[in-house]
Amino acid sequence: MTSQPTIENNGQQAKNWRGWFFGIFAIAGVAGIVFHFGEVQAFAKLVERAQPFWLMLAIALQLSTYASVASGWSVILKQAGSAQPLSKLMRIAVSKLFADQAVPSAGMGGNVLLVRQLEALGVPRSDAVAALLVSLIGFYAAFAVMAVVMMLLLWMDHKATSLMAGVVTAFLFVAFSIPSLALWLRHRGSEPLPPRLERIAPVRMLLELMADAPSRLVNNTPLILRVTGLNALIFLADSITLWVCLRAIGENAPYTVAFIALVMAQIVAAIGLVPLGLGSFEATATTMLHLLGMPLESAFAATMLLRLFTMWLPMLPGLFLMRRSLGSGIKERQAKDVDVS
Repeated sequence: MTSQPTIENNGQQAKNWRGWFFGIFAIAGVAGIVFHFGEVQAFAKLVERAQPFWLMLAIALQLSTYASVASGWSVILKQAGSAQPLSKLMRIAVSKLFADQAVPSAGMGGNVLLVRQLEALGVPRSDAVAALLVSLIGFYAAFAVMAVVMMLLLWMDHKATSLMAGVVTAFLFVAFSIPSLALWLRHRGSEPLPPRLERIAPVRMLLELMADAPSRLVNNTPLILRVTGLNALIFLADSITLWVCLRAIGENAPYTVAFIALVMAQIVAAIGLVPLGLGSFEATATTMLHLLGMPLESAFAATMLLRLFTMWLPMLPGLFLMRRSLGSGIKERQAKDVDVS
């Protein structure tokens, strides 16, 4: 048993951790802006010629994705007896999006952040971890279903290739492995990990979190199915957003074209190791749209317009909300430490 650190050490460790945390995210954000500076300049021209109605519709669709994410956490917390206002959960959803986007690893970057923000709202740690684990299972279950549907649509259109099948198979392995790993870590409780796994920091963090998840929520099949459905709405809203972006620049494409391109691009970005999915998402979405009949210029323009709505516009509010939430959480924990002492 290690000795308890002093209050001063707690504050210094929190300060150092927060400095590293925001340093990493700032570097990722600046790198993204630098790499895409030329494309950012072209956004103004895209918006000028795009039809305002479709642009407003795209914004509304993206707002609905945060509502879906927050609703998933809401139903879990309500079932756990720790209900929270949807507005507060939506703010967490925006900050978690920033964390997930700015650090790779198949969307795992914001999970620890989610638990800490829920705890800052007064949610017991066990319920916060349950929200994380059940939403994680629901997300990857919905993602896997979308991937299978996408491949079926490609085969029906005679556009499927062995390379596409291989990429989807690799993703399905990831989609099943991450929730399975989380559940396995939960069942192990506080038992020590094998030395090789112990050296992997994300696995250690997952172990620390998952041991607290209550079985009555993790094993609640109707709850998991409901959360999976809410996560499926996110993929549908994103794919409709891409379809709307095509319409905004004058391309009257079938919705299935946008759905296939969006899901394939998200798969490639999820299994890649590039922060923000920079380059991999854009290249995949553009290629898929072009493969399915869209002019190359329009495919690229619609993809970049989509990224403006789904990634670049939410970045600043996401960073602001994350920093604000973490800062208040650290102050609350320090105040509790003072009270205890």
